Amino acid sequence: MSMFPPWPEQPPLRHVFLRDLVIDAHIGVYPHEENVRQRVRVNIGFGVTDEPGLAIGRDDLSRTVSYERVVQLVRRIIDEGHVRLVETLAERIAAGVLADARIRVVRVMVEKLDVFSELVSVGVEIERRQP
Repeated sequence: MSMFPPWPEQPPLRHVFLRDLVIDAHIGVYPHEENVRQRVRVNIGFGVTDEPGLAIGRDDLSRTVSYERVVQLVRRIIDEGHVRLVETLAERIAAGVLADARIRVVRVMVEKLDVFSELVSVGVEIERRQP
């Protein structure tokens, strides 16, 4: 769940999200984290420009961003190799999502699972906007 307040954005935005993508990644700063995969959970929410005053729009994929494209982006970034910081992974994902000019703002949460037995996860959440 995001700790950020709702986006006060004009024109209106459609909030598209991917929740709880759990994937194995080469991540970590410690020697014992080299050459092993760790489970990470990725949550992404992004604001796609919406048409003002539109009650019901066309039932057409061109109105939004494909979830599949974003999932493939995350997989591709993770497959590029070892990343030391969850912050770096989140920033790479955010930059990839924002490559689509229709997306005005993105929030990315990356959590490392299985790090501490008494915690569900540790991680970071970032927000980035189009310039």
